[in-house]
Amino acid sequence: MKAGPSQEEIRRHNLGTLLRHVHIDGALSRAVLADRMGLNRSTILGLVSELTSAGLVREELPRDTGRAGRPSLVVRSEHDRAYVLAFDVGVDRLTAARVGLGGVFLDRRATPLSPGHRGVAEVTAVIADFAGQLTASARQGTVCVGVGAAVRGLVRGPDGLVRAAFHLGWEDEEFGADLTRRLDLGLPVAVGNEASLGALAEHLRGAGTGCQDLLYLHGDIGIGGGVISGGRLLGGDTGYGGEVGHLVVNPRGGRPCGCGARGCLEAEAGERALLEGARRDPSATGREAVRAVVEAADRGDIAARAALHDVGDWLGIGVASLVNVLNPRTVVFGGTLREVYLGSAAQIRSRVNTHALTPSRENLRLRVGELGDDAALVGAAELAFSRILDGPLEALAPTGAAPQPQAGR
Repeated sequence: MKAGPSQEEIRRHNLGTLLRHVHIDGALSRAVLADRMGLNRSTILGLVSELTSAGLVREELPRDTGRAGRPSLVVRSEHDRAYVLAFDVGVDRLTAARVGLGGVFLDRRATPLSPGHRGVAEVTAVIADFAGQLTASARQGTVCVGVGAAVRGLVRGPDGLVRAAFHLGWEDEEFGADLTRRLDLGLPVAVGNEASLGALAEHLRGAGTGCQDLLYLHGDIGIGGGVISGGRLLGGDTGYGGEVGHLVVNPRGGRPCGCGARGCLEAEAGERALLEGARRDPSATGREAVRAVVEAADRGDIAARAALHDVGDWLGIGVASLVNVLNPRTVVFGGTLREVYLGSAAQIRSRVNTHALTPSRENLRLRVGELGDDAALVGAAELAFSRILDGPLEALAPTGAAPQPQAGR
């Protein structure tokens, strides 16, 4: 007969669970924590005391209770005792942040990536430089407990191998391992696809908060997707799940896609299709270029209106197919698709109403993302926080507090 978990394993699990609650949901009373975790108040008191001694949480009076009488203390995460480093490798921009418990951004850096500086060696060099700056700015006594990175490409989950990042020109690059060695923090770098991490972020801290089944669609040069199913990020067998941009929606005479196929969703509803249809320079990609087309359509520009209609048409067909397969409660449009949705919501909804099964769309909500350009960065941070949320006290042990890298290392 298999032995059950030991008392130490149960304690470790409960410490992580309590810390996760206050990390995600903010200040909570002991009573709420006891109710959520199914534990008595004396056990909760003991857990809170341990986490307080470690400097990970504190108890304080609630803010603006609006109630008469003495309010109960609430437990709140300490933002700057333990932090993670998060990186978002975009097609034309690299963003880095030092993020504290509770998802608080403590410091950040960003730089454009020119076409000649998107190779893995160049990108990891910039990240290492930013990591040195970010750790150097942390106050003495704080601990880096994790590192996460978001990449626009097919990422093999277990080891961070980037099988293909079409818009960066990467193929079978050991990005996670290379970055782990380059940073030399004594911590493995967790790497994920940017849309999947965007889905995680919007689920935990954005438009999908409280929703257990969510589809997130992210637009930049291409279209990526992330799926939350039953409250968990759906990664597939080896982490390649969610590549909805390569769902074929127009197999006959469709536009060529960077993946080698024709008629993919990102080819028909991506930035380039919109800009070309609106007779704009297709090389001038980005949120501002997309927003300019949407604004021109609002002013009556015929070409912009037609382009937005066509892109919305294909996007709606793709969403309808995904709704039939995944049955999400909420679909969130992020990146440049936020602007596209705002400009063609009627067209997208019309296609969903026509092509999605009635039971699957009865309770469906279509929303725009709330985290803006930070969605993938927030998701990378949450990926990095996994270690301390699984074992709070172990993550603060000396083996987790490796020497800090120097700038430019």
